[in-house]
Amino acid sequence: MAMETNARINAALKAAIDGSAGHPCPPRLVEAINYAVFPGGHRIRPRLCLAVAMAHEDCDRTVVESAMSSVELLHCASLVHDDMPCFDNAEIRRRRPAVHVEFGEPLALLCGDALIVLAFKTLARAARNAPKRGMRLLDIVCDGVGAPNGIVAGQGWECEADVPLFEYQRAKTGVLFAAATMAGAAAAGADHEPWGLLGERIGQAYQVADDLLDKFGNPDVIGKPVGQDEANDRPNAVNEMGARGASDLLEEMIGGAIDAIPDCTHRNELQLLIREE
Repeated sequence: MAMETNARINAALKAAIDGSAGHPCPPRLVEAINYAVFPGGHRIRPRLCLAVAMAHEDCDRTVVESAMSSVELLHCASLVHDDMPCFDNAEIRRRRPAVHVEFGEPLALLCGDALIVLAFKTLARAARNAPKRGMRLLDIVCDGVGAPNGIVAGQGWECEADVPLFEYQRAKTGVLFAAATMAGAAAAGADHEPWGLLGERIGQAYQVADDLLDKFGNPDVIGKPVGQDEANDRPNAVNEMGARGASDLLEEMIGGAIDAIPDCTHRNELQLLIREE
């Protein structure tokens, strides 16, 4: 089932990228865009988006695929920019050279920019097919990406002298997860607000897990450098709470995410998905 879901996500992402082609484009930029998106990581954000949409009865395939693709394209763009020397200066991503290492900093910057624009172009296609749902999706995704609450704000906190841990982690990670779950509901024509807490708690769990891996992980296993938070003087749950405190918080967030699933047709399947992740 997971393989089928990832295949559907990857097909939708490929269609989004290929659909933006037309006029001749610099070949290395095209190569960098595809390198940043494929083969990809766990695809957890689009998987959540799709799972929430499928938990409802009125599910428009085109709108759902536009929603999940836009969220993943924005996530990939954030990784490209996050790895660059002006931020984390990380040379490895997904067990291979980061985009700026493989293609150079100028193309990496342009690649991230292109992915952001492509994400919103993908949402525009949804708006053409279902205007009300498409406009709602646009608001949801913008809130998850921009300032004052989205991943741009999350990166912005890294430029401040005094960084509140939980506000930073909520903006850096939690809000885009919330956008994914709310976008899934909105794509199915459902009330999206009750789904925000689910995504936010999953996002917090992922960020705490990432903090633990940054402290204790094996870079060969997780596919990226460790010790980045300490090297870049970034907030880390382990530093503030200790390893046991961070582990306890992770368990609390997982349980809280499961409890936050609103009533829907396939609630049991969503519970299983969260536990597996």
